[in-house]
Amino acid sequence: MHESVLQVIQSFSHAFLFVALALFPIVNPLGMAPIFLSFTNGVDDATRSRLARIIAYNSFLLATASLLVGSYMLRFFGLSLPAVQIGGGLVVAVTGWRLLSRGAETEERRAPAPSAEAVMASAFYPLTMPLTVGPGSIAVMLTIGSSAPKALSDPATALLGAAGGLAGVAAVALSIYASYRYADRILRRLGQSGINALLRLSAFILLCLGVQIILNGYGAFVAGGL
Repeated sequence: MHESVLQVIQSFSHAFLFVALALFPIVNPLGMAPIFLSFTNGVDDATRSRLARIIAYNSFLLATASLLVGSYMLRFFGLSLPAVQIGGGLVVAVTGWRLLSRGAETEERRAPAPSAEAVMASAFYPLTMPLTVGPGSIAVMLTIGSSAPKALSDPATALLGAAGGLAGVAAVALSIYASYRYADRILRRLGQSGINALLRLSAFILLCLGVQIILNGYGAFVAGGL
């Protein structure tokens, strides 16, 4: 009995840590906090809180779908992982370039703050996908989901692994909510100039990340991924 309980805990915790530790560095919610602040500049705190909650919820659903059924969806539409990486990497790179260009504008040329309705309309695109859960995160979830054993002799172990994986995704979604909801408080100590510098740096990293994802997809294509 004692050994079976340990086995249950081990199966659940292994899946939880494997998914959470694989997904969190790619999502990087703390690094994305300045970009979230840039998109929500000028809106009230209640709108920002609601938007953070919706993005975290969308991110959980998107990552979960990629983990559980993503590989089947790719096969259904006749898509390959390199195609997803190249297409998604283009979107990420273009978004990073736009943010970098926006940060370079002077105060006089900067566009007026968007309305709460306009900000909420961007909850899924681009704030959830590709900025929070982008092609890199989707590729990781697809890889984990497709490498999981399709048929296990012990259904209970399979269910525990799935539950642990979903708990790992939920933990990352919770970190997204906390980082976005309290982004202004987290970054307040930096001051306006520090936030602007961090935003430029985050936008540049986002641009480079998009290019890297494109290169990964192209490399897989050359190696016969399509």
